Amino acid sequence: MDKLKQMEAFVDVIEHGSLARAALKHHITPVMLGRRIDALEKRLGAKLMHRTTRHLALTEQGAVFLEYCRKLLAEVELAETIIAEGRHKATGHLIVSAPASFGRLHVAPHAPAFVKANSRVQISFNLTDRVVDLVREGYDVGIRIGGLLDPNFVAVKLASNRRVVCGTPDYFERHGIPRTLDDLAQHNCLAFNLQGGQQRGWYFQKDGKPVTVKISGNLDCNDGELLHRWACEGMGLAWRSTWEIESQLASGELITVLDDYALPDYDICAVYMQQSHLPIKVRLFIDTLKEIYAQPGYWKGAVRRV
Repeated sequence: MDKLKQMEAFVDVIEHGSLARAALKHHITPVMLGRRIDALEKRLGAKLMHRTTRHLALTEQGAVFLEYCRKLLAEVELAETIIAEGRHKATGHLIVSAPASFGRLHVAPHAPAFVKANSRVQISFNLTDRVVDLVREGYDVGIRIGGLLDPNFVAVKLASNRRVVCGTPDYFERHGIPRTLDDLAQHNCLAFNLQGGQQRGWYFQKDGKPVTVKISGNLDCNDGELLHRWACEGMGLAWRSTWEIESQLASGELITVLDDYALPDYDICAVYMQQSHLPIKVRLFIDTLKEIYAQPGYWKGAVRRV
């Protein structure tokens, strides 16, 4: 008799609380299911449960064996799921959260090619600069840029990124170049204000330790693209990611300062809840973005220092 069938019978009898209810699941009679349990106990040479017409009770050995059976059957089911998904490819509804500007520029534009290659996948995007609760709000994966991560989540690095202070050459001609973090107090700083945001300060590294520098300015907003535009118009200094200002850095329209104080890692990551089996639709989407971002020339523009 199949060992897995015996183990399944044993687990189901315990979980359903009776031979009769477990037998319904297996579409066999309680007598036949009882024979599987008998055969299992005979093969093991141990009594796993005490059975009466109204009551089931695990023995001490049965309780130990039950936990091993559950783990083994779960692994078998997982293996079968992985193989089945590999055969049928990615399927289902993929729900993605990403920062507004980054999502518009570097995530959503790659969706048409992804769904063309994976025709059984549907994608929904929520592009917002609000930090969403991935689990409570039902997201499969979130794209995050820097920040702390809950230990219950897995973060997969998609690309390197830095946060830099930048401005136009004209702005620096008019207001001077900040050489130290203290010099920022003398400059008009354009702040992102969503959920407290950058009004609380800009983050740097000094002498190997993280520091927060309080900034002030006459313009702030909750839209990164508008801050980008104001910086390019010479309205003040902005603290932006290199992915956002790459073309202006390459052309010299924007110049970075205080680079020696920049945070060493503000990477672009895909984040998802820890789970025993990552759905193939999520895995393929993450792998696709990694491959795209790794292409030579995708991230254009070298940082020009003053």
